[in-house]
Amino acid sequence: MTVTDRAPGGGGPLDGVRVIDAATVVAGPGIAARLGDFGADVIKVEHPITGDSTRSLGWSDRGVTLWWKWIGRNKRPVTIDLAKPEGADLLLRLAGTADVLIESFRPGTFERWGLSPEVLLERNPRLILVRTSGFGQTGPYRNRPGFGTLAESMSGYAHMTGFPDGPPVLPPVALADEVAALLGAYAVMVALYARDAGDDPDARSHGQVVHLALFEPLFQITGPVAAAYDRLGVLPGRIGNAIAYAAPRGSYPTKDGRWVGVSGTTDSIARRIFAALGRPELIADERFATNAARVKNVKILDELIAEWTSQRTLDDAMETFERHQAAAAPILDIERIVADPQYLDRGTLVRVPDQELGDVLLADVQPRLSRTPGRIRHAGLPKGSANGEVFAELGLSPEDVERLHDLGVV
Repeated sequence: MTVTDRAPGGGGPLDGVRVIDAATVVAGPGIAARLGDFGADVIKVEHPITGDSTRSLGWSDRGVTLWWKWIGRNKRPVTIDLAKPEGADLLLRLAGTADVLIESFRPGTFERWGLSPEVLLERNPRLILVRTSGFGQTGPYRNRPGFGTLAESMSGYAHMTGFPDGPPVLPPVALADEVAALLGAYAVMVALYARDAGDDPDARSHGQVVHLALFEPLFQITGPVAAAYDRLGVLPGRIGNAIAYAAPRGSYPTKDGRWVGVSGTTDSIARRIFAALGRPELIADERFATNAARVKNVKILDELIAEWTSQRTLDDAMETFERHQAAAAPILDIERIVADPQYLDRGTLVRVPDQELGDVLLADVQPRLSRTPGRIRHAGLPKGSANGEVFAELGLSPEDVERLHDLGVV
């Protein structure tokens, strides 16, 4: 029997895996949420007074923030002041029952609280400890504040985003955090597999530490820019909606004030786009006959496409593109996304029950697994609402919990 055989998970493929989410904001909690989507028992640890930062972030309804409903999904919230010795001891006891512990404090904070990796792994040698921070546990920037915006700035992403005559553009979503959360969830699964499925009995008895710096996953998705700089001296800059290696590619205006995205990476798709424009002869034009030529003459090509789309409504343009099997899609805002037939048919959005708001519309679990799909069982719950049940699982009586509450520990 493993330490987590008693974990009351959600009935998915990760049922029986216990995750302690002691992180804040988006990246670390995003890792835990994705594990919870597939059935892990996620215990969310928050400060008794302030709670997780997402409880006071952004849009709210009836005083309840919608960010928390998203990032707190499928979690059992408990309150612990980790800076108090009794609080640190409670977390150690939780870690002893867990498979995964996720934290996102500044480097050195866990050590200061007596919760170093050595201490945690001594308490539970099978533990997977995930440490998320802006710049990692090492290096000259390790103690800087570590928000996603700073990672987006340093990763090279912002430098390449925007138009040539404008400033670097930061994303309007928590991009660095969400990319790190995706990679972090993958890292946890790799670490669990290494712990539980290997041939080496000794390896199966040991966990490990996952180090995740927000700027590095986002830098990784910029692709071969390092190789291009190293080998060719290329310094990618801002080129608007284009990409440096394929054309046409961009967003084009329509007569009704909307936009359509078009991509013609291959010669065959470019041929279909030209046919939709009523200009099939362009594929024989030396300026557009190959992808390399189209990239070189992208400005002229964009003007040709924009001239055509601006004379048509979005629906008319899409009908023509679809008839020619050209690669195009409407650029949708959320109002149109929730009514889009593709989203509706696939159930990409789901209404989940919520004890405070009745229900909440959220993006459904991704990716889709045919035999063991994930599920959002509930949106984020009120702060500390699972204190009684979780601490009872550690053997604490109601009187013990009340005493810790009076001391400000929970």
